[in-house]
Amino acid sequence: MISAKTNRHLVRSSAFYDLIMTAGFMTPWTAAWVFGAFSALSGALALERPVPVLDVSGMLFANLLGSVVVVWSLWRLAQPSRRVGLYDALARTLFATWQLYAVGQGASVLILGFTVFEVVFVVLQIVPVSERTPRYAGYCRGTAQ
Repeated sequence: MISAKTNRHLVRSSAFYDLIMTAGFMTPWTAAWVFGAFSALSGALALERPVPVLDVSGMLFANLLGSVVVVWSLWRLAQPSRRVGLYDALARTLFATWQLYAVGQGASVLILGFTVFEVVFVVLQIVPVSERTPRYAGYCRGTAQ
């Protein structure tokens, strides 16, 4: 069990991670650079499954995903809460499921690097939260309030 404060920090941390990792997908120009970097990494690691070059429709979906996740990240940074963290855990469960499915269908194994973080943040955000206040709360200078 973790404190509500720790839970809010986890929600913010997951939002910050998402902001960093998905901002590059928001525009066609930055997404092309990100996919180029993934392709170079895939080549450097001599991976058998190449990173695809996106057509206009694929790029549109990458940009939509990047835009929505960035907005969701900004919301979680501004308004972290247990409820928002649980919704985020649900979204991450769906993301991880589809990432595993894609890799199973032949997508680049580089995706699994993202999947690890999705699963870690799911687990961290679903840990039960203690809503109890510390024993010393309500006491001021040794007298109960």
